[in-house]
Amino acid sequence: MVNFESSDKYGVEDLRRLIKLLRSPEGCPWDQEQTHLSIRRNFLEEAYEAVEAIDENDPLHLREELGDVLTQVVFHADIEDDAGTFDLDDVADAVVRKLLFRHPHVFGDVTVSGSGEVLQNWDELKRVEKSQSTVSDSLSSVAKSLPALWRAEKIQKKAAKVGFDWEDVSGAFDKLREEVDELDAAIVSGDLERAFFELGDVLFSAVNVARRIGADPEDALSASSDMFVARFSKMEEMVSGAGLTLAGMSAEEMDVWYRRAKRLL
Repeated sequence: MVNFESSDKYGVEDLRRLIKLLRSPEGCPWDQEQTHLSIRRNFLEEAYEAVEAIDENDPLHLREELGDVLTQVVFHADIEDDAGTFDLDDVADAVVRKLLFRHPHVFGDVTVSGSGEVLQNWDELKRVEKSQSTVSDSLSSVAKSLPALWRAEKIQKKAAKVGFDWEDVSGAFDKLREEVDELDAAIVSGDLERAFFELGDVLFSAVNVARRIGADPEDALSASSDMFVARFSKMEEMVSGAGLTLAGMSAEEMDVWYRRAKRLL
């Protein structure tokens, strides 16, 4: 049995020590086996759960989920500590130095007119920090692990900063129509490989439209998903109320009921 002293209140150092104990030979077999890759998805899931707590405006839930995110940070740092590359203090040191460097208007003699100029300076300092000499370097630096819609939006925003953008939303919308036509042609021809890439172009163009109207593409798609679930649920309720079931219904019959539900929601 590993002894861990109880306390009325624990801090970050206690969490670091606990993770170290769990990953020790005397600790937990599961924790000992984990690698960066094996818990990669856990990190993403915990971050999304923290975001959900933010959306719920639930401070207690957020406190819990931030704790799970912090556990992931400490766990990954401890793996590298054992490997002799860096530890949690090195992580903190690096981010403190980054924040000091990227806030010259706070810790230096740079003057800004507002948050817009702060963000502009931030991007410029980031390019210096990461030795990005071209716009292409900046585009390539956008994390491929981001949700695809967000990655597309971020890439488009970076390109737009140097003027590579439509004058207004109509240009973006015309491009979306063009890509839809090309997808249709690929499907009609039976060229599924081409259709795969044309579908990607449709989605990329749709993100461009979302960006030009000031909509978050992830939020827009999530809202549509929520609405589909609500309408489907209403359809199923109406079908059941009519003494019928979805099982055995044709797609055409279900579409009729779905359209009825859609008129109500």
